[in-house]
Amino acid sequence: MINGAHMIISVTDADAARSFFRDVLELPNIDADDGWLIFKSPPAELAVHPSGPDESGRAALYFMCDDLEATMTQLRARGVEFAAEVTNAGWGLLTYLRVPGAGEVGLYQPRHDTAYNLP
Repeated sequence: MINGAHMIISVTDADAARSFFRDVLELPNIDADDGWLIFKSPPAELAVHPSGPDESGRAALYFMCDDLEATMTQLRARGVEFAAEVTNAGWGLLTYLRVPGAGEVGLYQPRHDTAYNLP
């Protein structure tokens, strides 16, 4: 049956975004064809949220971490810029990091049980 998921981020500068994921976040990757990098994602989970008709079918990417403050310190040392101060969203501590050529991606420390380690 289903054995994986393939996420796509639409970007205005593919080279800058790919460099960010490869060199700054250090995500392992393969070159699928002449610089077309595909990255291994961290363990993932899928949440299904209710929405209105205008948002139905829209997807969002959030990276998760165990210690948001420590992760932000490590990422700042690699030149990452954050688009927002940390907020307490109830379900976790949340911020957004800037991805060159791709806008913002969420980063949070969950306060909920996670599903990504389920068998």
